[in-house]
Amino acid sequence: MFTNSRAQDFLAVVLGAFTALSPLWLDTNDNARWTLIVLGVLIAATGLIQMARDDLTVADYAMGVFGVLLFISPWAMDFTAFSGASWTAWVVGVVTAVVAVAALPAMNQRLHNMAPHH
Repeated sequence: MFTNSRAQDFLAVVLGAFTALSPLWLDTNDNARWTLIVLGVLIAATGLIQMARDDLTVADYAMGVFGVLLFISPWAMDFTAFSGASWTAWVVGVVTAVVAVAALPAMNQRLHNMAPHH
C-alpha cells in the first residue's frame, strides 16, 4: 500500500491542515472549532515529525490515537448538531486512523510482503 516514500506522512499533514482550517468554512460552535483546530494541528504535526524522523514509530501510534479522538469528538464534545463539523471529524478521523495503522512497521512489512515481486 505505502512504500518507503512515506506517502502516509504527507497525507497526515494534508488531513491535519484541512481539519485545522475547516472551521473557516464550516458552521461550528466553540467546542467544534477548538476540537477541529487542536486535533488537526496534532495530526499534521505527527505527519511532519514522521517526515523528519521516520524511525520514530511512536508518531504513527499517536496519529492513530488522534484519529480515533477526532472520530469520537462530535459525541464527546457535543457538536453533532453541526453536521459539517461532525462529518469532517468522522471522515478525517477514520482516514487518519486507517493511515496510521497502515504506517505501523509491522503492517508496512506485511503489506510489502503481499505485493507482487517482479
